[in-house]
Amino acid sequence: MNGRERVRRALTFQSPDRVPRELWTLPGIRMFRQKELETVIHRFPPDFIEPDFSYGIGNKVRGTRAMVGRYVDEWGCPFEVGEPGVIGEVKEPPLANWKMINHLQPPMEVLKNADLSRVNRFCAETEKFVKVQTTIRPFERLQFLRGTENLMMDLAWGVREVFQLLEMVHEFYLQELSLWIETDVDGILMMDDWGSQKNLLISPHMWREIFRPLYAEYCQLIQGSKKFVFFHSDGNIMKILPDLIELDVDALNAQLFCMNIEEIGRLYKGKITFWGEIDRQWILPFGTVEDVQEAVWRVRLALDDGLGGVIAQCEWGNDVPDENIDAVFKTWEEPKKTSECL
Repeated sequence: MNGRERVRRALTFQSPDRVPRELWTLPGIRMFRQKELETVIHRFPPDFIEPDFSYGIGNKVRGTRAMVGRYVDEWGCPFEVGEPGVIGEVKEPPLANWKMINHLQPPMEVLKNADLSRVNRFCAETEKFVKVQTTIRPFERLQFLRGTENLMMDLAWGVREVFQLLEMVHEFYLQELSLWIETDVDGILMMDDWGSQKNLLISPHMWREIFRPLYAEYCQLIQGSKKFVFFHSDGNIMKILPDLIELDVDALNAQLFCMNIEEIGRLYKGKITFWGEIDRQWILPFGTVEDVQEAVWRVRLALDDGLGGVIAQCEWGNDVPDENIDAVFKTWEEPKKTSECL
């Protein structure tokens, strides 16, 4: 069974020959630990692959991403990077003052000058599942542009300009998505970090009223093109898991260890594919190999019934030892056992 078929079977609950796997890395891993990365990938080849494509260069881009200093992205958001190999934070949002909104222009040059001409051939020549990561992240993009505290107040007060900005961002993402639904990729990824450590960042009612319709439109476009929907969110998002299932999201990458994994399994196993992860806040960077093994088994006992619906994914941060990443994938390969065996 090749990677593409294995992932498809996992997503559709049709008993893949083994759990598909995928490794995410922070930029610092490729920058400073390339040999370790190559060793892990050789031992545990991923079943996913990114297509061969390029976007246009944004007119506002300045600096180098993930290097110490300031990097300005295509929307004009300045990211302050304090250590090499991380993404950084926006300290001075370009729309801190609403007076600037009439001067904001979406970076359409990024899409206009995109080169997707190699994508279909790439898909035809690989046996892996081709998943593209789009830039779709409306809530986070509003935070980058406006600032998190400002945005929260805007949403609470229902400020007119915030909806004007959201419509602009949404239209850009729809145009981005229109490029990908015409290709042969297998899956399309969108993301937004919706959770704090213990709860949603906004009320479930506000989320459903303002943001769920945007995701519904994205999902409908992706599903209409016969592709799989992948969604990522950090934090505790327990309260919107039913919504994501209703939207027919196929695979969810969430911080399971911020939530009650056993309760998630009881309520939602078999209804959506849980695409990772293993706790990257504490267990991966600070735990022993045995801690990692126990964490993987906790996920497996709650969610893995052998029929599909799980993907062995984790994120390799700059401070994570390679033996812990190795332990993640080794443990996913072990024969399934019951809680009585632990």
